[in-house]
Amino acid sequence: MTSSNVSPRFNRFSKAECILVLITMIWGGTFLLVQHAMTVSGPMFFVGLRFAAAALVVGFFSLRTLSELTLFELKAGAFIGTSIMFGYGMQTIGLQTIPSSQSAFITALYVPCVPLLQWLVLGRRPGLMPSIGIMLAFTGLMLLTGPSGASLNFSAGEIATLICAIAVAAEIILIGAYAGQVDVRRVTVVQLATASLLSFLMVVPMGEALPEFSWLLLFSAVGLGLTSAIIQVAMNWAQQSVSPTRATLIYAGEPVWAGVIGRIAGERFPPIAMLGAALIVVAVIVSELKTKGQKAIDLADEREQEQQS
Repeated sequence: MTSSNVSPRFNRFSKAECILVLITMIWGGTFLLVQHAMTVSGPMFFVGLRFAAAALVVGFFSLRTLSELTLFELKAGAFIGTSIMFGYGMQTIGLQTIPSSQSAFITALYVPCVPLLQWLVLGRRPGLMPSIGIMLAFTGLMLLTGPSGASLNFSAGEIATLICAIAVAAEIILIGAYAGQVDVRRVTVVQLATASLLSFLMVVPMGEALPEFSWLLLFSAVGLGLTSAIIQVAMNWAQQSVSPTRATLIYAGEPVWAGVIGRIAGERFPPIAMLGAALIVVAVIVSELKTKGQKAIDLADEREQEQQS
């Protein structure tokens, strides 16, 4: 078959985009793995173990640059690592009581949460499309959590996962604030180590008992740690050539893959919850779309940043 006979639709996906689709599928499967690991460990100990493994892996490949770590990079990594601890910690706590697929869709709310958080904390009012995305996301959340959600009576697991989404949004804002000012590898090691250390320190206040040795715990924590490291490296590599908007459209499939895997494992959503899940995916996509006016503003901001640098 000659290259001229290859489907144009297939040609639209670059190698980097195919990598993002693959890691999005893997990412969606991690929710169910974490849920199974919760049968042999407390949530914060597991998160600490998971990120300790990830920190060791990334640190091993960054040994040559770690000696050049600056105080500013240490501070940046500590702030980002704290948000990671809250994000993954709350998500793991939520997975003790809610299905993995529901957790994935609620976690996906971090996308519309970013402009909302920027508005509340930094005073940057969201544009038209992010505002529509926020409204769609809120409606989807109400439907996804069922009758109790419609009455704003969320379960403990749903509240924990909602806090997780806010923490992930904060992580994204912090990464954006420090981007271009730090060495990515050094900061990644610091943030992973910080997330691990803080998670271990939370074991006592959370009243968790140290788990007994278990191969399931060991393989789950180390496996997910390696997966987290690989996903992070792949995202950093792929997004050098894939636009943030197109990347986010691909990432929007993450809760969908989690839902597919959860359904294979026996999880079921009522029709109203499925509608809510669909609205959340739409909200994720809409939040990243830009009007012509917003594109012009973003282009002007990029030019201003280039001139300052």
